[in-house]
Amino acid sequence: MRHKNQSSAAIMLRSLIALVAIITLSLGLLITMAVGHQLLEETAVTSTGIIESIKNRTIDGDDDWENWRKNSTLDTSSSYILVYNKRKDAKIRHYYSPHTKKLLAIVPQPVPIIKNLYYRPGKGLLYHQMVHARGIQYDLWLSMDSQVAVLGRVMEVTLIILLLTLLASPFYIRRLTHRLTDPLRSLSVSTQKIQASDDPGSAPLPVPQRPTEVTDLANNFNALLTELHARHEQQKIFIANAAHELRTPIATIRSHAQLIERHGQDHPEIIPQSVTYITEESRQMQQLITDLMTLSQADQLAPDAHQLDLSHAVETVVAKIQSDIPQKITLQVAPHVMIQGNASALAHIITNLVTNAAKYSPADTVITVALQSDAAHNDILTVTDQGRGISAEDLPHVFERFYRGADVRGSVPGTGLGLAIAAQLAKTINGRFTVTPNQPSGTTIRLIIPPKPERDESPQRPT
Repeated sequence: MRHKNQSSAAIMLRSLIALVAIITLSLGLLITMAVGHQLLEETAVTSTGIIESIKNRTIDGDDDWENWRKNSTLDTSSSYILVYNKRKDAKIRHYYSPHTKKLLAIVPQPVPIIKNLYYRPGKGLLYHQMVHARGIQYDLWLSMDSQVAVLGRVMEVTLIILLLTLLASPFYIRRLTHRLTDPLRSLSVSTQKIQASDDPGSAPLPVPQRPTEVTDLANNFNALLTELHARHEQQKIFIANAAHELRTPIATIRSHAQLIERHGQDHPEIIPQSVTYITEESRQMQQLITDLMTLSQADQLAPDAHQLDLSHAVETVVAKIQSDIPQKITLQVAPHVMIQGNASALAHIITNLVTNAAKYSPADTVITVALQSDAAHNDILTVTDQGRGISAEDLPHVFERFYRGADVRGSVPGTGLGLAIAAQLAKTINGRFTVTPNQPSGTTIRLIIPPKPERDESPQRPT
């Protein structure tokens, strides 16, 4: 079984041709009906005029009939008159105009629906009108051959127009549909080529100048492809960095395991040191895997947002962290700062910011954690340390995945994912980070959380 072409062009072509055919047929039918009605009305007016002129003569005998016949301009080839004198003193009851008796030899039959219209075999359509005046009945039959001829000519012209329209419209409609759908077809072909390539988004789609909707669609697709390309590149970098970060501890573990295997029996003193290295490197791998899983699950925390007390969350998380780090944490938290967010995501952010500050700060320094709202009703979480600070060269890259400054790589343990995870989780609450130096030493990281659009700004929250 063959299926119809279901492309946009084919559907539009079939639909528009059907529409044109229906409109043309309907228009032709309406024109025919209108012309036919007009001709019938004109015949009725003519008939009324003729029969009124006869009635006013009062044909009551042969003299009256002959007198009317001589003075009448009636076309007897298309008009037929029967005068039926019903008066008691009438000598002659019926008077026939020429050909009328022959016409009425076969009784005309009424045409359904249309009043006063009759059909007589051999004569065609006839218009009939009858009146009574002073005991005399006047019957008029008008042949409608000329009106039928006019109506037939109108129908012929209408049919010719219909046929020409149906013949010409597919070419015009096909051209129109191609103008509308060719840009889409071009986009489809280009999309298939991009889909077949190894790097989606590396080549933009062609952007047609019209129609506007396709232009906007192509621009939106290009924006999407650009984003996909960027994500593709990030994914490749991410996989390469993850492989690199895992390769180092695996190599260390393997080398120490081989060392124990080869020399452990003869030199047992190397076993504790190698086990320590293996334990540390495996812990580093475990932390890296945990960070990678947290990073991959960051987007899934967004739908679970709800109203929560950020002040309480900061105080709770900092209290848990304090026992794990040597630095003293000072809190400057405004009470009852309420936001829409995910408690787990915020706990990750606070933990990562504070532990990152502790990692790069001397043990005898102070870490300050502050929470307040500014004049624009942004909620600002600030973590300030007194550590070594971040160089101007490293500052633009601190939130990149696996990025670690050259001065700390190898000397300070870490995976380079802590701040990247915090930045990813901050997107779930539309937050953004700023990083500035802390004078005379250290770093200040701020998480700025904008208010919700529908947020009620009264009563004012304490700052």
